[in-house]
Amino acid sequence: MDLTVIAYIVYLLISVALTIWVARTLSRNGRIFLADVLHGNEKLADAVNHLLVVGFYLVNFGFVALYLRQDETVLDARELFEALSVKLGVVLLVLGVMHLGNVYVLNKIRRRGAMEREQVPPVAPQGWTGGPGNGPWAPPATRA
Repeated sequence: MDLTVIAYIVYLLISVALTIWVARTLSRNGRIFLADVLHGNEKLADAVNHLLVVGFYLVNFGFVALYLRQDETVLDARELFEALSVKLGVVLLVLGVMHLGNVYVLNKIRRRGAMEREQVPPVAPQGWTGGPGNGPWAPPATRA
């Protein structure tokens, strides 16, 4: 069997395994974060979490498939390891960028929700202020 084909097989096995491991880890640990972002709505957090995992798989598996092609023929074990290290390194970088992008977006959503919660006045209003004629900045009364 050609070493290039072996490189393809090893690359696919490791890339798919890494993608599945990262997706499961992010899904399991990100669920708590999503529940907080979505104000404790567990059903919505589970749905968003599932959609994020599906999108993560689609993007990463698509990238792994597109990046499979090897232009140079692998002739010996050294070239096999070099080709695999470059390909797997790029896949790991893409996985990391995807993770950081997800965390960034979710953090922005979380902050927006926190700002909306902070806009509630801390003390209930106690009444209305008088019209413009009663305050310290009111124009002086004119005598007719």
